[in-house]
Amino acid sequence: MENRYNPDVLNCIANLSNDEVFTPPSLANQLLDLLPSGLFESPETKFLDPFTKSGVFLREIVKRLDKGLESVIPDRQKRIDHIMHNQVYGIACTELTSLLARRSVYCSKTASGKHSVTKFETPEGNILYKPLSHTWEGGKCIYCGASQAVYDRGSQAEQYAYQFIHTDKPAKIFGNMKFDVIIGNPPYQLQVNESGKGLGAIPLYNKFVEQAIRLSPRYLSMIIPSRWFAGGVGLDDFRKMMLSCGKISNIVDFTDSNDCFPGVDINGGVCYFLWQYEYDGPCDFCNITNSKLSNSIRKLNEFDIFIRRNESVSIIHKVLSHKGKTLSHPGGCSSQTPYGFLSTFVGKSEKEEGDCEIVSSKGWMYVAKKDICKGLDSVDSYKVMISKLSCEHAGNPNKDGQYRVLSRMEILSPNQICTQSYLVICPSKNSGEVENTYTYLRTKFVRFLILQTLVGMNISISNFQFVPWVDFSHPWTDEMLYEKYKLTQEEIEFIESMIRPME
Repeated sequence: MENRYNPDVLNCIANLSNDEVFTPPSLANQLLDLLPSGLFESPETKFLDPFTKSGVFLREIVKRLDKGLESVIPDRQKRIDHIMHNQVYGIACTELTSLLARRSVYCSKTASGKHSVTKFETPEGNILYKPLSHTWEGGKCIYCGASQAVYDRGSQAEQYAYQFIHTDKPAKIFGNMKFDVIIGNPPYQLQVNESGKGLGAIPLYNKFVEQAIRLSPRYLSMIIPSRWFAGGVGLDDFRKMMLSCGKISNIVDFTDSNDCFPGVDINGGVCYFLWQYEYDGPCDFCNITNSKLSNSIRKLNEFDIFIRRNESVSIIHKVLSHKGKTLSHPGGCSSQTPYGFLSTFVGKSEKEEGDCEIVSSKGWMYVAKKDICKGLDSVDSYKVMISKLSCEHAGNPNKDGQYRVLSRMEILSPNQICTQSYLVICPSKNSGEVENTYTYLRTKFVRFLILQTLVGMNISISNFQFVPWVDFSHPWTDEMLYEKYKLTQEEIEFIESMIRPME
């Protein structure tokens, strides 16, 4: 009897990545609806899902082509054979997903098997899977940045060395074939350190988008996390490219990922987009928040980051028209780790002469002043301290659709400092000015402006880029700020509807 390799399905399931989110058929069809219908009526159109998991995109494409080519290839079996062999291609993420995808598309885990709806000479058909190893250099993969300590493991374990991005020549995968449409839902991130040791994961979806663009398809559509709008580790160049290319004609953005993937919480929400090779113009942007749709034709690179709430743009225009400093300028919001102490720092429990008090998420401790290596100019000042984590850690509002944004806030006295868990705002020798800064940060107006730049749980200096640096010699209220920036009643109501009071 022929000895055939039969993978241990339980091993495959045990190693299935949590960073690969399966796509519901209804969502796959929303992306396909963005494409011109004529693509499904041509026997020449070629489609590629370069990171197929369940095969849902390929299956739904086949269904549309089957209907669209009825008049061109009347015989059903000949039509199916043509579509499967010449128009629909996939690259599986893992061995398990290659079997799932072939089962979805060919109705058989082997394209050459007797149950396949069309016969190929190879078991793979046009849905490929090639197990690869990472290419290590300096402890990291040169293609995806994976940690050698985490992913250099036995051959039985999944490596997550995705074929589409682990090559300098992606066109060679299918013999330099030219694809009209590249579409799908790529893996989102990859762990780069062992749990609890520094940065846990890095974004991966941007590498799939960039690799797809190198193939110059006519159309490119993907579902990816929305964090690229304003944040994300290592995404600055990707964000600049996406916002300035002029080729993105449509974006549909879900503030809450549950509205897109029921039961899946993705910090900052998710979006899908349509990129067109021959397009150059503004973007039809649709934001969905609390099941409410807001559409606007937008120029994506109007700001350095992308503002996802269409209703917010006019407010930001009014703030920026004053052309003053913002709290992202030096002396406003501090950088991360304002005094050089990580969140894991444990200070002394007993105070010695000359020590400073230091607060962490674990409480108050003491540290010798000589051990402070950053922020020395503000140690002897009053300053506002805020948590670096937003109040809404998952990025979602409360049941009323409102945000608090800022979490823990305190005024630190001279010789009081903090760890990496916090940021410091506007240090001053004048305690009255710091008290006014504190009340200013608590206004709905300021917290609204911070919220426009947040697409995750972490707050940093960049999130204050729209917050004006006002005169702190007197206190501020929302009413004073609304009047100063000449907000309309509609704009005021929008802010009030989004931001809840701070108790």
